[in-house]
Amino acid sequence: MRVIGGTAKSTPLVSLKGARVRPTRDRVRESLSNQSAGEIAGARLLGLFAGSGAIGIEALSRGAAEVVFVELNSKAQAIIYQNLAKCRFLDSESEEKKSKNWILLKSNALHALKVLAERDHQFDFVYVDPPYADELYEETLIALARSRLLAESAQVIAEHHHKTVLQENYDKLSLTKTRKIGDTCLSFYGF
Repeated sequence: MRVIGGTAKSTPLVSLKGARVRPTRDRVRESLSNQSAGEIAGARLLGLFAGSGAIGIEALSRGAAEVVFVELNSKAQAIIYQNLAKCRFLDSESEEKKSKNWILLKSNALHALKVLAERDHQFDFVYVDPPYADELYEETLIALARSRLLAESAQVIAEHHHKTVLQENYDKLSLTKTRKIGDTCLSFYGF
């Protein structure tokens, strides 16, 4: 796994190991980057269920204005810090010396949505990638749709197994397109 483009291009990233871990593959991230080419620079991205942080780090590398990583697993949080340091988005190994354009929220996704809304955050892109077996898509996408976190032209991208069928609508979010890459599917939602 590596950064596909931007200032940290070709930097190898560390990922978690284990049966329940499914890092977003390079091919999927490359396809995502092609789908949103030119739109990431200056954008604000929220990565729910951030895992290794690869999606958010790719966005930072391509010039995103702000990235918020949301991850509950403490081992994954350590990996995110490690990857940020490798890509030079972290001033040092110390958590106190963070770059000003990213935040790591050590929380579950639903709680993080409430916290971010209280802080008046808004996002242009939201990447939703829960563990496939946990079936968290519906509650997460509905909570996101009902929040004040989405900018007017925001895109919500859900990564899921190609056999998992997501709904056409989650509250006010509507499916705009779907891209299949191997066993993985990216479903794009907007208003």
